[in-house]
Amino acid sequence: MVAAFGTAPDTAYTFIPTRTVVESLDISHSGQSVDTDQVFWREERFGRGDTVSDLLARLNVNDQDTRTFLTEIKRGRSLQLLRPGTEVQARTADDGSLLALRFITRKGQLIGFDKQGAQFKALEQQLSLEPQQQMKSGEIHSSLFAAADAIGLSDNVAIQIADIFSGDIDFYRDLRRGDKFTVIYEMFVHEGRAIKSGRVLATEFVNQGKSYRAVWFEDAEGKGGYYTPDGKNLRKAFLRSPLAFSRISSGFAMRFHPILKQWRAHKGVDYAAPIGTQVKATADGTVEFAGTQGGYGKVIMLKHQNHFHTRYAHLSRFASDLRKGARVHQGDVIGYVGQTGWATGPHLHYEFRVNDDVRNPLTIALPAALPIPAAQMAAFDRVSAPLAAELTLLRNTSLALLE
Repeated sequence: MVAAFGTAPDTAYTFIPTRTVVESLDISHSGQSVDTDQVFWREERFGRGDTVSDLLARLNVNDQDTRTFLTEIKRGRSLQLLRPGTEVQARTADDGSLLALRFITRKGQLIGFDKQGAQFKALEQQLSLEPQQQMKSGEIHSSLFAAADAIGLSDNVAIQIADIFSGDIDFYRDLRRGDKFTVIYEMFVHEGRAIKSGRVLATEFVNQGKSYRAVWFEDAEGKGGYYTPDGKNLRKAFLRSPLAFSRISSGFAMRFHPILKQWRAHKGVDYAAPIGTQVKATADGTVEFAGTQGGYGKVIMLKHQNHFHTRYAHLSRFASDLRKGARVHQGDVIGYVGQTGWATGPHLHYEFRVNDDVRNPLTIALPAALPIPAAQMAAFDRVSAPLAAELTLLRNTSLALLE
């Protein structure tokens, strides 16, 4: 419907006369008083190098209440759970007095302090967390951790990616600038706020132009692992390295021995790492020896299936429950990097033996673990197909954005 208005030519207009009236109005008071006792919620992130005093100052808490709070709370342990990156909320009055403080730990605990009278009372509550699926993609410019930081991905997820592909990629030696990765993972949230990251559900890593993919699958008995989209087990019988991230200081070759001052065959690989770095069993096995042995210093020897043996030397100490005859599983922490025995600096000496013949652990072809059984392939496909499709979509989307 359209309406149109017009005037005929030569129309005579008659204007309505107007007059101005001025009257005094009586403004009645509503009785509302100004609230001089307002409260404010403020939020700040606890930064690396911050003290609690620094944090409270940014939250506009006055000096007197800061001193009172720190004096009363320092006897407890709750503030020790405060970590860099944690969002902290404070409720204050308009004069800056602290009424309440809240933060959530990485384990989903609500830590709080409420002012009751002149004192602060602590509270601790376990929150119910809801898992949500998150997706991220990144590109390597220097390291995996730097790339993860650039896209807001937690160290926990980055470490999982490195563990998942550790049988195929050495994340110290093999990474190249321009390598790309995508990851789908769980994030646990509370009332819309991300609290902690969980398990990686699917991931792809493109290393030197070659794509590696993995999806998580858990069978009816609750046993899970990572597989390629066609059902091959991504887990190798042996990890390529017993350390997550380190630098190779001496390879498997002839070398001039730094202590004996002569040329000798180096029958293993040396990984330079700080004292105390965790050393992992590279495969399931049994402890043959854990003790001190000559130039090896503190050493662990493991026996594996099919006549395989591994040796971990120059350790500073052993895992607390490690003893001869004990069973260990791939990835278990068995000891810690040290400088015992014939060692000029902190490092791990790692040997790989087949029928007591030393082999180069960096180049030997490592056997794979068992694939998905045929009876479980249908269930596996139902899980893996949508995850693989999401990886493809995410990779193509990120590439389009980069271009």
